[in-house]
Amino acid sequence: MKLKTRQITVTAILLAICIVSQFFKNLNVYITGPIINAALILTTVYAGLACGIILSVITPITSFFITGSPIMAAIPAMFPCIIIGNAILVLVVALLHKKFGEKAGLPVSVVIGAVLKALFMGILISLIILPNMLPVKMQPMLHVLQLQFSVTQLITALIGGVYAIIILAILQNTTLGEQR
Repeated sequence: MKLKTRQITVTAILLAICIVSQFFKNLNVYITGPIINAALILTTVYAGLACGIILSVITPITSFFITGSPIMAAIPAMFPCIIIGNAILVLVVALLHKKFGEKAGLPVSVVIGAVLKALFMGILISLIILPNMLPVKMQPMLHVLQLQFSVTQLITALIGGVYAIIILAILQNTTLGEQR
């Protein structure tokens, strides 16, 4: 796989935006989550599936180093689940956004991708990993964490999808609007 300069540049810029947004994660997940999901979608549309997957892998790792999540530190098995959840979103967008036509393609692929991401994370993290691996001292937080890794994932992915659609509509009439 050989990446072109444009792909590397787009991925790097959107990664930088993700990293900056992660500094606000402890304030509100509804700030960071949509920004990261929008960046995943935009990277996939502008730089291709491989770059979307790369960002899907990097963002949970940078998030951990920036926010120092005690849940992630206590249950490292969640890392691959979050990575795969992100990868599901970008894979669905990459495979379906052109299949449904010019106007409906991206919104339809975003909704399908967001639902599949949330279902995957909700089942694997919320229903399997957290109930079985959450340390005893964190058990009182179980219900909140289950919502965070299921419903919140759906909401932030959908909001991020709306951001991506708006940004793409604005950029469509510029030289940046030329998609891969």
